[in-house]
Amino acid sequence: MLESQFTLVRYDERGCGLSDKRVENLGIDYWVDDLEAVIDAAEINEPFYLLGVSQGAATSIAYSLMYPDRVAGMILVGGYARGSNHRGPVAAKNYKTVIDIFRLGWENDNPAFQDVFTSRFLPGAAVEQRSWFTDLCQKTVLPETGADLLMARADVNVESLLPKVSVPTLVIHSRNDQVIPFEEGQRLAQKIPGATMSALEGKNHIIQRDEPAWRAFSKSLLEFTSSGQTTDFNDLTKREQDVLRLICQAMSSKEIANSLQMSEKTVRNHTSKIYAKLELQNRQHAIRTYGHLF
Repeated sequence: MLESQFTLVRYDERGCGLSDKRVENLGIDYWVDDLEAVIDAAEINEPFYLLGVSQGAATSIAYSLMYPDRVAGMILVGGYARGSNHRGPVAAKNYKTVIDIFRLGWENDNPAFQDVFTSRFLPGAAVEQRSWFTDLCQKTVLPETGADLLMARADVNVESLLPKVSVPTLVIHSRNDQVIPFEEGQRLAQKIPGATMSALEGKNHIIQRDEPAWRAFSKSLLEFTSSGQTTDFNDLTKREQDVLRLICQAMSSKEIANSLQMSEKTVRNHTSKIYAKLELQNRQHAIRTYGHLF
Protein backbone atom coordinates (compact mmCIF):
# COMPACT_ATOMS: atom_id res chain seq x y z
CA MET A 1 0.00 0.00 0.00
CA LEU A 2 3.02 2.26 -0.22
CA GLU A 3 1.82 3.92 -3.43
CA SER A 4 -1.53 5.01 -2.02
CA GLN A 5 -2.28 8.52 -0.84
CA PHE A 6 -2.41 7.24 2.71
CA THR A 7 -0.69 4.12 3.95
CA LEU A 8 -2.32 1.88 6.54
CA VAL A 9 0.17 0.53 9.06
CA ARG A 10 -1.08 -2.17 11.41
CA TYR A 11 0.60 -2.72 14.78
CA ASP A 12 -0.78 -5.67 16.69
CA GLU A 13 -0.50 -7.09 20.18
CA ARG A 14 2.45 -9.42 19.73
CA GLY A 15 5.04 -6.81 20.63
CA CYS A 16 7.93 -8.69 19.01
CA GLY A 17 9.42 -9.55 15.65
CA LEU A 18 7.63 -12.08 13.47
CA SER A 19 10.38 -14.65 13.96
CA ASP A 20 11.27 -13.90 17.59
CA LYS A 21 10.18 -16.45 20.19
CA ARG A 22 12.42 -15.12 22.95
CA VAL A 23 12.25 -11.40 23.65
CA GLU A 24 14.11 -9.82 26.55
CA ASN A 25 12.95 -6.22 26.21
CA LEU A 26 9.20 -5.75 26.68
CA GLY A 27 7.19 -2.63 27.37
CA ILE A 28 5.72 0.43 25.69
CA ASP A 29 9.07 2.12 24.97
CA TYR A 30 10.41 -0.95 23.17
CA TRP A 31 7.18 -1.45 21.25
CA VAL A 32 7.28 2.15 20.03
CA ASP A 33 10.90 1.64 18.95
CA ASP A 34 9.83 -1.48 17.03
CA LEU A 35 7.03 0.38 15.28
CA GLU A 36 9.31 3.28 14.41
CA ALA A 37 11.89 0.87 12.95
CA VAL A 38 9.28 -0.86 10.77
CA ILE A 39 7.92 2.44 9.44
CA ASP A 40 11.40 3.81 8.75
CA ALA A 41 12.39 0.60 6.94
CA ALA A 42 9.26 0.85 4.78
CA GLU A 43 10.37 4.34 3.70
CA ILE A 44 6.86 5.75 3.88
CA ASN A 45 6.93 9.34 2.66
CA GLU A 46 3.29 10.31 3.00
CA PRO A 47 0.93 10.46 6.00
CA PHE A 48 -0.42 7.04 6.95
CA TYR A 49 -3.14 5.58 9.13
CA LEU A 50 -2.18 3.54 12.17
CA LEU A 51 -4.36 0.53 12.95
CA GLY A 52 -3.67 -0.27 16.61
CA VAL A 53 -5.26 -3.52 17.81
CA SER A 54 -5.49 -4.38 21.52
CA GLN A 55 -2.16 -3.47 23.17
CA GLY A 56 -1.14 -1.97 19.80
CA ALA A 57 -3.47 0.93 20.58
CA ALA A 58 -1.18 2.20 23.34
CA THR A 59 1.83 1.88 21.03
CA SER A 60 0.03 3.79 18.28
CA ILE A 61 -0.95 6.55 20.71
CA ALA A 62 2.61 7.00 21.92
CA TYR A 63 3.95 7.01 18.34
CA SER A 64 1.38 9.58 17.19
CA LEU A 65 2.57 11.99 19.86
CA MET A 66 6.17 11.59 18.74
CA TYR A 67 5.38 12.01 15.03
CA PRO A 68 2.01 13.76 14.58
CA ASP A 69 2.94 14.96 11.09
CA ARG A 70 3.50 11.40 9.92
CA VAL A 71 0.14 10.07 11.11
CA ALA A 72 -2.98 10.87 9.09
CA GLY A 73 -5.16 9.21 11.73
CA MET A 74 -5.50 6.29 14.13
CA ILE A 75 -7.98 3.43 14.24
CA LEU A 76 -7.87 1.81 17.69
CA VAL A 77 -9.61 -1.59 17.74
CA GLY A 78 -10.29 -3.40 21.03
CA GLY A 79 -7.70 -1.10 22.57
CA TYR A 80 -6.93 0.39 25.94
CA ALA A 81 -4.76 3.00 27.62
CA ARG A 82 -4.66 1.25 31.00
CA GLY A 83 -3.40 -2.28 31.48
CA SER A 84 -5.14 -4.58 33.96
CA ASN A 85 -2.84 -3.54 36.81
CA HIS A 86 -4.23 0.00 36.53
CA ARG A 87 -7.94 -0.92 36.52
CA GLY A 88 -8.34 -1.79 40.18
CA PRO A 89 -7.49 -4.78 42.40
CA VAL A 90 -10.16 -7.13 41.01
CA ALA A 91 -9.02 -6.69 37.42
CA ALA A 92 -5.38 -7.10 38.44
CA LYS A 93 -6.11 -10.28 40.40
CA ASN A 94 -8.15 -11.83 37.60
CA TYR A 95 -5.46 -11.06 35.06
CA LYS A 96 -2.75 -12.56 37.26
CA THR A 97 -4.77 -15.79 37.35
CA VAL A 98 -4.78 -15.89 33.55
CA ILE A 99 -1.01 -15.36 33.51
CA ASP A 100 -0.44 -18.14 36.04
CA ILE A 101 -2.54 -20.56 33.97
CA PHE A 102 -0.64 -19.53 30.86
CA ARG A 103 2.78 -20.00 32.46
CA LEU A 104 1.96 -23.40 33.97
CA GLY A 105 -0.24 -24.93 31.31
CA TRP A 106 0.80 -23.52 27.93
CA GLU A 107 2.73 -26.64 26.98
CA ASN A 108 0.49 -29.03 28.89
CA ASP A 109 -0.95 -31.94 26.92
CA ASN A 110 -4.41 -31.13 28.26
CA PRO A 111 -5.93 -28.62 25.77
CA ALA A 112 -8.14 -27.18 28.53
CA PHE A 113 -5.21 -25.07 29.72
CA GLN A 114 -4.73 -23.43 26.33
CA ASP A 115 -8.46 -22.99 25.85
CA VAL A 116 -8.75 -20.97 29.07
CA PHE A 117 -6.50 -18.41 27.44
CA THR A 118 -7.44 -18.45 23.76
CA SER A 119 -11.21 -18.85 24.15
CA ARG A 120 -11.32 -15.37 25.69
CA PHE A 121 -10.23 -13.91 22.36
CA LEU A 122 -12.76 -15.82 20.25
CA PRO A 123 -15.67 -16.87 22.48
CA GLY A 124 -18.15 -16.50 19.63
CA ALA A 125 -16.07 -18.32 17.02
CA ALA A 126 -16.31 -21.88 15.81
CA VAL A 127 -14.21 -24.58 17.48
CA GLU A 128 -12.04 -24.82 14.37
CA GLN A 129 -11.22 -21.10 14.51
CA ARG A 130 -10.29 -21.26 18.18
CA SER A 131 -8.13 -24.32 17.56
CA TRP A 132 -6.35 -22.52 14.72
CA PHE A 133 -5.69 -19.52 16.97
CA THR A 134 -4.36 -21.75 19.75
CA ASP A 135 -2.02 -23.52 17.34
CA LEU A 136 -0.76 -20.18 16.02
CA CYS A 137 -0.08 -18.88 19.52
CA GLN A 138 1.79 -22.04 20.52
CA LYS A 139 3.98 -21.83 17.42
CA THR A 140 4.90 -18.18 17.94
CA VAL A 141 5.52 -17.80 21.67
CA LEU A 142 7.18 -19.75 24.46
CA PRO A 143 5.50 -20.01 27.90
CA GLU A 144 8.11 -17.81 29.60
CA THR A 145 8.02 -15.13 26.90
CA GLY A 146 4.23 -15.22 26.69
CA ALA A 147 3.82 -14.78 30.43
CA ASP A 148 6.33 -11.91 30.45
CA LEU A 149 4.49 -10.28 27.55
CA LEU A 150 1.18 -10.56 29.39
CA MET A 151 2.75 -8.96 32.48
CA ALA A 152 4.13 -6.11 30.35
CA ARG A 153 0.68 -5.54 28.87
CA ALA A 154 -0.83 -5.39 32.36
CA ASP A 155 1.63 -2.64 33.31
CA VAL A 156 0.85 -0.40 30.31
CA ASN A 157 -0.52 3.03 31.20
CA VAL A 158 -0.60 5.82 28.62
CA GLU A 159 -3.75 7.50 29.90
CA SER A 160 -1.87 10.74 30.61
CA LEU A 161 -1.06 10.95 26.88
CA LEU A 162 -4.66 10.83 25.67
CA PRO A 163 -5.52 14.57 26.03
CA LYS A 164 -2.36 15.38 24.03
CA VAL A 165 -3.35 13.37 20.94
CA SER A 166 -3.78 15.70 17.96
CA VAL A 167 -4.47 13.29 15.08
CA PRO A 168 -7.97 12.18 13.99
CA THR A 169 -8.91 9.04 15.91
CA LEU A 170 -11.56 6.35 15.50
CA VAL A 171 -12.15 3.92 18.36
CA ILE A 172 -13.80 0.58 17.47
CA HIS A 173 -14.76 -1.81 20.26
CA SER A 174 -17.07 -4.79 20.72
CA ARG A 175 -19.65 -4.22 23.44
CA ASN A 176 -19.06 -7.63 25.04
CA ASP A 177 -15.33 -7.98 24.40
CA GLN A 178 -14.10 -10.74 26.72
CA VAL A 179 -10.46 -9.57 26.79
CA ILE A 180 -10.62 -5.76 26.98
CA PRO A 181 -13.76 -4.32 28.63
CA PHE A 182 -15.91 -2.07 26.46
CA GLU A 183 -15.46 0.66 29.08
CA GLU A 184 -11.76 0.87 28.22
CA GLY A 185 -12.64 1.66 24.63
CA GLN A 186 -15.12 4.28 25.81
CA ARG A 187 -12.38 5.77 27.96
CA LEU A 188 -10.15 6.19 24.92
CA ALA A 189 -12.91 7.90 22.93
CA GLN A 190 -13.79 10.22 25.82
CA LYS A 191 -10.25 11.35 26.60
CA ILE A 192 -8.79 11.70 23.09
CA PRO A 193 -9.82 15.12 21.71
CA GLY A 194 -12.28 14.83 18.84
CA ALA A 195 -12.24 11.03 18.80
CA THR A 196 -15.28 9.15 17.49
CA MET A 197 -16.40 5.69 18.55
CA SER A 198 -17.99 2.78 16.74
CA ALA A 199 -19.54 0.16 19.04
CA LEU A 200 -19.79 -3.34 17.59
CA GLU A 201 -22.35 -5.94 18.61
CA GLY A 202 -20.34 -9.00 19.55
CA LYS A 203 -17.96 -10.54 22.08
CA ASN A 204 -14.96 -11.56 19.99
CA HIS A 205 -11.80 -9.61 20.74
CA ILE A 206 -10.48 -10.69 17.33
CA ILE A 207 -13.26 -9.80 14.92
CA GLN A 208 -14.04 -12.59 12.46
CA ARG A 209 -15.01 -12.02 8.86
CA ASP A 210 -18.04 -14.30 9.10
CA GLU A 211 -19.63 -12.50 12.06
CA PRO A 212 -22.07 -9.54 11.76
CA ALA A 213 -19.63 -7.20 13.51
CA TRP A 214 -17.19 -7.51 10.60
CA ARG A 215 -19.41 -5.53 8.23
CA ALA A 216 -19.86 -2.73 10.75
CA PHE A 217 -16.11 -2.75 11.44
CA SER A 218 -15.28 -2.54 7.71
CA LYS A 219 -17.81 0.23 7.11
CA SER A 220 -16.49 2.35 9.99
CA LEU A 221 -12.87 1.89 8.95
CA LEU A 222 -13.51 2.70 5.29
CA GLU A 223 -15.60 5.76 6.06
CA PHE A 224 -12.86 7.04 8.37
CA THR A 225 -10.07 6.54 5.85
CA SER A 226 -11.83 7.41 2.59
CA SER A 227 -12.26 11.13 3.25
CA GLY A 228 -16.00 11.04 2.67
CA GLN A 229 -15.92 9.23 -0.66
CA THR A 230 -19.49 8.57 -1.77
CA THR A 231 -19.12 7.02 -5.23
CA ASP A 232 -20.84 3.69 -5.72
CA PHE A 233 -19.42 0.34 -6.83
CA ASN A 234 -22.72 -0.26 -8.64
CA ASP A 235 -21.90 2.62 -11.02
CA LEU A 236 -19.49 0.25 -12.77
CA THR A 237 -20.42 -1.95 -15.70
CA LYS A 238 -20.36 -5.73 -15.17
CA ARG A 239 -17.00 -5.95 -16.98
CA GLU A 240 -15.53 -3.14 -14.89
CA GLN A 241 -16.73 -4.89 -11.74
CA ASP A 242 -14.96 -8.06 -12.89
CA VAL A 243 -11.73 -6.14 -13.45
CA LEU A 244 -11.99 -4.41 -10.07
CA ARG A 245 -12.60 -7.76 -8.37
CA LEU A 246 -9.36 -9.15 -9.81
CA ILE A 247 -7.47 -5.95 -8.99
CA CYS A 248 -8.58 -6.41 -5.39
CA GLN A 249 -7.21 -9.95 -5.55
CA ALA A 250 -3.80 -8.39 -6.32
CA MET A 251 -3.67 -9.71 -9.89
CA SER A 252 -1.44 -7.96 -12.42
CA SER A 253 -2.87 -6.51 -15.63
CA LYS A 254 -1.48 -9.50 -17.53
CA GLU A 255 -3.10 -11.97 -15.13
CA ILE A 256 -6.42 -10.12 -15.35
CA ALA A 257 -6.23 -10.17 -19.15
CA ASN A 258 -5.66 -13.93 -19.16
CA SER A 259 -8.42 -14.56 -16.64
CA LEU A 260 -11.03 -12.46 -18.48
CA GLN A 261 -9.77 -13.34 -21.98
CA MET A 262 -9.07 -9.79 -23.08
CA SER A 263 -5.99 -7.81 -24.07
CA GLU A 264 -3.84 -5.99 -21.55
CA LYS A 265 -4.69 -2.72 -23.31
CA THR A 266 -8.40 -3.39 -22.71
CA VAL A 267 -7.67 -4.11 -19.06
CA ARG A 268 -5.81 -0.81 -18.77
CA ASN A 269 -8.72 1.03 -20.40
CA HIS A 270 -11.20 -0.55 -17.98
CA THR A 271 -8.88 0.25 -15.08
CA SER A 272 -8.68 3.94 -16.06
CA LYS A 273 -12.48 4.16 -16.26
CA ILE A 274 -12.82 2.44 -12.86
CA TYR A 275 -10.44 4.90 -11.22
CA ALA A 276 -12.24 7.87 -12.77
CA LYS A 277 -15.71 6.69 -11.75
CA LEU A 278 -14.73 5.74 -8.19
CA GLU A 279 -12.25 8.59 -7.65
CA LEU A 280 -9.36 6.22 -6.96
CA GLN A 281 -5.68 7.13 -7.21
CA ASN A 282 -4.15 3.71 -7.94
CA ARG A 283 -4.36 -0.05 -7.38
CA GLN A 284 -3.54 0.19 -3.69
CA HIS A 285 -6.29 2.74 -3.15
CA ALA A 286 -8.72 0.45 -4.98
CA ILE A 287 -7.76 -2.56 -2.84
CA ARG A 288 -8.00 -0.58 0.38
CA THR A 289 -11.40 0.88 -0.49
CA TYR A 290 -13.17 -2.03 -2.20
CA GLY A 291 -11.20 -5.14 -1.24
CA HIS A 292 -13.69 -6.01 1.50
CA LEU A 293 -16.39 -6.59 -1.14
CA PHE A 294 -14.55 -9.59 -2.54
